[in-house]
Amino acid sequence: MEDITIDRLLELQASRELVLVDVRSPQEYEDSTIPGSLNIPFFDDQERAEIGTLYKQVSIQAAKDRGLEIISAKLPGFIREFAAIPGRKAVFCWRGGMRSRTTATLLSLMDIRVYRLSGGYRAFRRWVVETLESYEFTQKAVVLNGNTGCAKTAILRQLEKEGYPVIDLERMAGHRGSIFGQIGVKPNNQKTFEALLALRLEQLKSSPYVLMEAESKRIGKVCLPPFLAEAKDRGRQLVLELPPEARVRYIVSEYEPHLHKDEVLDAFRYIKRRIHTPDAAEIERSIREDRFSDAVALLLTAYYDPRYEHAGAGLLPEQKTHIRAATFEEAYRRVKEQIRESE
Repeated sequence: MEDITIDRLLELQASRELVLVDVRSPQEYEDSTIPGSLNIPFFDDQERAEIGTLYKQVSIQAAKDRGLEIISAKLPGFIREFAAIPGRKAVFCWRGGMRSRTTATLLSLMDIRVYRLSGGYRAFRRWVVETLESYEFTQKAVVLNGNTGCAKTAILRQLEKEGYPVIDLERMAGHRGSIFGQIGVKPNNQKTFEALLALRLEQLKSSPYVLMEAESKRIGKVCLPPFLAEAKDRGRQLVLELPPEARVRYIVSEYEPHLHKDEVLDAFRYIKRRIHTPDAAEIERSIREDRFSDAVALLLTAYYDPRYEHAGAGLLPEQKTHIRAATFEEAYRRVKEQIRESE
């Protein structure tokens, strides 16, 4: 067993030389973990609660005895799960205490060598908080802007696949950024969002520029740190302009409303009162009758486009470069041409 620091852990993860295993309970893992970790729980949620009760109400020794009894019964399966993981491994628990130490010791007895994260998840969380609190955003921000449905997210993700320095805020938030943004995706909490953001900023710290989307300060359940919101607002804005029919096609393809009709209707109720009554009635009728393209087209003209026009009014003319295109593919090519000017 060898203890490693957060800095060493990040090095090994960056070089893809390490599989990280969170041995905390499933509930702890679900709440927040180190991104990319597997979960092989030392105790399940019920077992953890039982041992915690013994620790507080009986004695430390009683909790240890019960813990030993529990892990002994499931030890063969626990070991097999680790043995099935190829390459180097590191384990962690809440603060680098009993669960990770015992795991590493048991594995070593079976000739399975693992690292142990010093300080556990708590040390990682402290690194995340300190990184975001002290971060100096020196890179140039290139921001994809434009009306809803201009495929900004799809363009960013294609650029990221090609190795461009992208900060995908919607993926980190697990939310698309609109009132319908949670449909078909799993939203992340603030801790998970901050962990993903801190790790990505660490990867891009030497890049001269970064690409991101023109999100609001709040995306679903999470909030952007002030330094990032400020960098986005003062960055170079590539304003995409696509025909309405192309935007409608993209939205229907991306959101797949035919698979999530009830969720679409529930979300629409939150904004229904902000839309002129006849338009709102027609939108709802179109959704109920599975005329999703009609509903999207009217949502754009009656709700989203006016809101975007208001939100974009504060941008300075010299910040904006308009990119007009007939298709997603053309928009993508023209965005890449503009990015080359930032390199």
